[in-house]
Amino acid sequence: MDDPVRQEIAALTDHDWAIREDAAIRLGRLKDPRAIEPLVGALRDPDRSVREAAIEALLAIGSPSTTAVCACLADPDLTVQESASRILASIADAEALDSLVAALNSSDWIVRMYIAKALGRLSDPRAVAPLLELLQDPVKTVREEASAALVAIGRPAVPHLIEALTHPDWMVRLRAIESLKMIRPPEAVPALITLAFHDPDSTIREDAVRALGVSGDERAVEPLITIVTQQPKLRLAAIEALGWIGDRRAVPVLSEVIQKTPTSALPTFADCAPPQDPILLEQIAAIRALGMIDDDTALPILATALTYAPTRQAAAEALARFGRRAVPWLRRALSGATDDSSRQLARQLLASLQSPIDDGRRRTASDASPAMVINRRTGRDSV
Repeated sequence: MDDPVRQEIAALTDHDWAIREDAAIRLGRLKDPRAIEPLVGALRDPDRSVREAAIEALLAIGSPSTTAVCACLADPDLTVQESASRILASIADAEALDSLVAALNSSDWIVRMYIAKALGRLSDPRAVAPLLELLQDPVKTVREEASAALVAIGRPAVPHLIEALTHPDWMVRLRAIESLKMIRPPEAVPALITLAFHDPDSTIREDAVRALGVSGDERAVEPLITIVTQQPKLRLAAIEALGWIGDRRAVPVLSEVIQKTPTSALPTFADCAPPQDPILLEQIAAIRALGMIDDDTALPILATALTYAPTRQAAAEALARFGRRAVPWLRRALSGATDDSSRQLARQLLASLQSPIDDGRRRTASDASPAMVINRRTGRDSV
């Protein structure tokens, strides 16, 4: 009986593109290393369907294809380079590192994108320097893949990323922040604080503030409080960051943000401020942050916020996080409510928090949402 692998390899040179495509598909199913070189040759096939089938076949064969596919990265045909880089993004091994790094100089952004993805998969510290250079790439997708690759490499990339925070190109600084935001190394906090206060680019300052929040580092609390009180353009981001950190030192300044507008001037049920109102957005963010911080001194402020239409939903979600500790304040809010919507929401939260189902655990915002309260009454699952 004839060797099926030999038969399909021979079929790769047939004049009929459909037969060539079918042969590549069959070779992928057979996964025989003898098909690697012929399939690599099929990456130059004039028919796209054949090329796609060859790509899938080489992916199916896997790492044994790496060496032969790496040789295609230097091919003068950019289509071949693209196919090879796409394959290597999934199958490349450590032996391919030098070829991958060299291919970062390709004039084809698709090649650079896939190579960055491949380097991220390898997570080899030797790739850090060339990936940092790629943070200046003119194509956004390439910069994003380079940033993701640096995150995948992790701790070995941190010193280089911190150094990149002082790079003259704002895009490099931005991508360095994004990578550090994912890795969350404590040694980056001082540099991020400096950026939040002194970087000449407003986008960088705001992203540094958000990175400080994601870090969860208590050293960022006082600088973020200063930003809330002194830098209006960064106030919203700093409020959110303080909520993510969850430090109780932020409670007074967040409470002040909520109470900044006199009670008599706050929007009522019949007079809702537009959602784009920056003061209202800051108040809602502060309410959510207080819910994350879980300090009982915030309960009276949150209960008051429950009685005003623009802040009602955020206050309900924040109060739900406190569980049964919120019950006395909800009762006060219910007794002082002046409209049906406030009373109804307070009743729903009370019913939920006092339910026999309650096991005393700390709730998330969704645990006691109005939808969940209704579902407990009807017995239906939430949508």
